[in-house]
Amino acid sequence: MRRCLLYCALVMVSTLGSVGCDEALSDLTGPTPNLEPTFTSIQQEIFSSGDSSGRPACTNCHNAVLLRGGLDLSPAVSYNNLVNVASRLKPSATRVLPNNPDASYLIQKLEGQASIVGARMPLGGPFLAEGQILVIRRWIEIGAPNN
Repeated sequence: MRRCLLYCALVMVSTLGSVGCDEALSDLTGPTPNLEPTFTSIQQEIFSSGDSSGRPACTNCHNAVLLRGGLDLSPAVSYNNLVNVASRLKPSATRVLPNNPDASYLIQKLEGQASIVGARMPLGGPFLAEGQILVIRRWIEIGAPNN
């Protein structure tokens, strides 16, 4: 059953809304049921908004005033601050590398991988649900378009 659910999640995210195992994309994204693999959706549903899990908006810390980690995720500048831009705290890492979610530092920070500098994001949690991260991965996988 667990294998079926994981498989369904991956299939659904990769096909952007196809139905498998009677689940919809909105079921996978948990506290952000409107999340889609577009930059506009990620900006609205993740970067600029908190969710029902208690996760705060990324812009609470990553804004022009606080500039945590040298990153401003305010709507007017976030895309240009993420895509093909080196991390300030880990200059050898690119924040979002189009077509390569595994090499994108944003994904590494959201998953809390061992290679990151500093803490997993969002700082102190609650962290993004697996489905939320899968949608962000899919956006990067399809080239991280500014859509």
